[in-house]
Amino acid sequence: MRNTAAILNDGMNCLLEKLGVIETEIFISHILREPFDYTAWQKEHYARISLRELNQKAVDYATSRPFMPGGESAK
Repeated sequence: MRNTAAILNDGMNCLLEKLGVIETEIFISHILREPFDYTAWQKEHYARISLRELNQKAVDYATSRPFMPGGESAK
């Protein structure tokens, strides 16, 4: 398992890549300001889609990112 610093660094890079600097700052400030229960959010989020749809999304994701040795994905 990777250390916390590496995980946080990768998480920040994901946010910056997807949202950009300004929206990343907005996201982080909102998360810090508002109480956020990830488990409750996840239950609510996944309750909105069918098991078949969730399965298809997982298959599509896995197909688009084949596993490579060392935890890397083919790009």
